[in-house]
Amino acid sequence: MTPNTTREAEAKSITLELLDQIFSTRKPEFIKVRLWDGTVWPLENRSPFTLILNHPGALRKMLLPGTEVGLAEAYLYNDIDIEGKIEEIFSLADMLTADVGGLAKKLRLYSRLKQLPESTDRHPLQRGPAHLEGKRHSIQRDRQAVTYHYNVSNDFYALFLDPQMVYSCAYFQTADDSLAEAQERKLDYICRKMRLRTGQRILDIGCGWGGLVIWAAQHYGVDATGITLSQPQADYANKRIAELGIGDHCRVEVIDYRQVPEQPTFDALVSVGMFEHVGEQMLAEYFAKALRLLKPQGVFLNHGISSTQEQMRNDKGSFSDAYVFPDGELVQIHKTIAIAEGAGFETRDVESLREHYMLTLQHWVERLEANHERALQYVDEGTYRVWRLFMSGSIYGFDVRRQNIYQTLLVKADKEGRSGLPLTRSDWYRREGEPERRSLMDQMMS
Repeated sequence: MTPNTTREAEAKSITLELLDQIFSTRKPEFIKVRLWDGTVWPLENRSPFTLILNHPGALRKMLLPGTEVGLAEAYLYNDIDIEGKIEEIFSLADMLTADVGGLAKKLRLYSRLKQLPESTDRHPLQRGPAHLEGKRHSIQRDRQAVTYHYNVSNDFYALFLDPQMVYSCAYFQTADDSLAEAQERKLDYICRKMRLRTGQRILDIGCGWGGLVIWAAQHYGVDATGITLSQPQADYANKRIAELGIGDHCRVEVIDYRQVPEQPTFDALVSVGMFEHVGEQMLAEYFAKALRLLKPQGVFLNHGISSTQEQMRNDKGSFSDAYVFPDGELVQIHKTIAIAEGAGFETRDVESLREHYMLTLQHWVERLEANHERALQYVDEGTYRVWRLFMSGSIYGFDVRRQNIYQTLLVKADKEGRSGLPLTRSDWYRREGEPERRSLMDQMMS
């Protein structure tokens, strides 16, 4: 045997031994592992999900850092690959956290992992981890964080989003709805929740590619302004607005929400999918600014992802903070409501859309995977893998209820305490008398 063959054989033996040790209490039924030479572990497993170790040092790259970022980077740099539903990798991560317990066992695993070869031939990623400068959640730093995520490529996003380029949770009537149908329904549902009327002025905070302001201007006759920190998003939106001939009452501007002039005021505010960028320490300022921007009896629909548990800062960093949404923060819904009401708002409605976002993300992942080759015309393989991993991880997070997403309808009452809202929600929904539908979760599970 040549030295290389001997080293590979030794690495294979250590890798199989480590897999047995790691899963000594129970072997995962939902996963199988394929080594670089085609060997499959465990032999009897017929799982449709396969973790592929692409070289003899892959398990070392995957586990030795002992961090979420290290595990993600093993995939981003192609030390490992995944066949089948990528969400299963997060079940595996949970299992590793639960099973790799006890100091003695950890020390043994560490010692054996160190004996695997250390591969150093990783190619640099075209889009590396974020490096932000300045005070956290300052206007300057927030602009860096937002542009890091959104200024990737409009063409790349178009591969997995709907024709309206809506990058937020859709609204499904049935699990069989198309993504385009569900996104149009979401846009209209938001407009009905805000009870928009012709001639009103609305502001969309964090408007993305302009889908909502365009919909509101076209279908509800409002004067709609959207703001974003991404110049490519604004350019795309304003080009579409011009093509539709609605530029006299619809526009998108590149400006931070803190810099929006407070006169004249707006009849309605909406924020969809931007709230996660604000930061918990900035929420009081965020809601206070929104209150000043609104007319009395004006409404603010705030749509954002919420954590279901207290978020602790991870000193070792998270995959999302490093490669997806730097400085992003998920806040528990009760804290959000308390801060909004402390600023002077009245909470009128809170609606969870957790199952809706699972369905939306499933569409996005399927569309992204189906367009893998086309995606590489706009981004490199590592960037494609960032989006595939984070969107799949979000499906898992919603599925196991680590996070939720809420539409919260707030109102600025007038001096007499009147909200100006009707007594019921009847105008939000379809006509009475339609047949009752099964829940989305029941449909998804059937």
